[in-house]
Amino acid sequence: MFFNSIEYAIFLPVVFILYWFVFKKSYKIQNLLLVISSYFFYACWDWRFLFLLGFSTILDFVSGLQIAKVHSKVSKKIWLILSVGINLGFLGIFKYYNFFVESFAELLASVGLTAHFSTLNIILPVGISFYTFHGLSYVFDIYNDKIKPCHSWVNYSLFVSFFPLLVAGPIERATHLLPQVEKARTFNYSKAIDGLRQILWGLFKKVVIADNCAVLADNVFNNPDQYHGSSLVLGAIFFTIQIYGDFSGYSDIALGSARLLGFELLKNFSFPYFSRDIAEFWRRWHISLSSWFKDYVYIPLGGSRGTMLKTIRNTFIIFLVSGFWHGANWTFLAWGGLNALFIMPSILFKSNRRNLDVVAQGRILPSLTEIFQVLSTFLLSTFAWIFFRAESIHHALYFIKDIFTPELFSFPKMYSGQVLLLILLFFSIEWMGRENNYAIEKIGIKVKSSFLRWSFYYIIGILIFIYSGHHQAFIYFQF
Repeated sequence: MFFNSIEYAIFLPVVFILYWFVFKKSYKIQNLLLVISSYFFYACWDWRFLFLLGFSTILDFVSGLQIAKVHSKVSKKIWLILSVGINLGFLGIFKYYNFFVESFAELLASVGLTAHFSTLNIILPVGISFYTFHGLSYVFDIYNDKIKPCHSWVNYSLFVSFFPLLVAGPIERATHLLPQVEKARTFNYSKAIDGLRQILWGLFKKVVIADNCAVLADNVFNNPDQYHGSSLVLGAIFFTIQIYGDFSGYSDIALGSARLLGFELLKNFSFPYFSRDIAEFWRRWHISLSSWFKDYVYIPLGGSRGTMLKTIRNTFIIFLVSGFWHGANWTFLAWGGLNALFIMPSILFKSNRRNLDVVAQGRILPSLTEIFQVLSTFLLSTFAWIFFRAESIHHALYFIKDIFTPELFSFPKMYSGQVLLLILLFFSIEWMGRENNYAIEKIGIKVKSSFLRWSFYYIIGILIFIYSGHHQAFIYFQF
């Protein structure tokens, strides 16, 4: 069930009506309704993987209770290792087994040895990386005495499987979401309207921007030999915009849907393409994953404490692991490694905490320095995204090689004036709303005229309807 589908347009209102008008007297029954709805939502992808989701939920629920119950440090660690080991084991089998087997066979072949290994013909369960990390953060936090265990299976199951975040995040923390699950919610009209507004903007990002860019980006990446120089650069830029519109659009719809039901999820994007350096970019891109790796990988490794050499080591580890989390391909490791290299100057010169405010805060236009910083950061990100999008390292290198030809300075052969106008409109609105949680959050305050405000909503809605035919899957479903 896609967020941008007719099925979801029916599913969400039905859940909303049952939640607020039929079962409003008991938050416990509301929670049970949301668990059932979430499992139905997930079953629409493939009902067979419900057992995997259920097993993972029970494993972490029991492990959390046992970690808190036993007094021996050794016993606590055994339950932690059991939970982490089994969760990562499932993730490894479904997501990485074939990669390791094929890579090992290729390594043997490179030294003249022939080996035949069996690969698994299995489907990657949708959302497994996300709900696995939900559960892992829960048991880690209990083990580190940051939270008490949840004693209600329904409440904990809702934390893991809540349908707006189940398939592609954001990656929630028990410290943030469980307290909301464990208390009654009251309907708030202004928050519900705000949720609808964020859903509308998320659909615009996905359907109008990302899906249109996808058609052009796919054409270039699938046929790089037919394009050169400037056309390849434009294709890479289209993918750069596509993945932002696609993933941040999903997050907007997820946050808006949750707000309709009285929940506040973690913010996952904060206008990353207006960043002035790579460090700022990673504070604004996929925030829930970046903070997860920071808290559970980077800091336990020592973080920035100790020598500069250890800080560099830990930085590379976190970016390589982040890349590998995205998929079993050397291209993702290359993407992570490139971002680690790009962030190194700010690490070495200790300037990675420099740009903590919003670019051109309180001003309509940026300075020339800020324009240069934003554009250079955008181009670095675009270069790294080539590896993320490519089918293989060879594909990425071939693509990059053909960029740097005399045709780089020629007019692109592949472009769409219509799509470029839509992108210009999109980034103009994003720029004007960059100081808010999402671009059109404050439109009710900034646009006093109800006629203009509703005209804007209708225009956005009409554009979504016009371009709804492409129906591209969300990119992060594969992760």
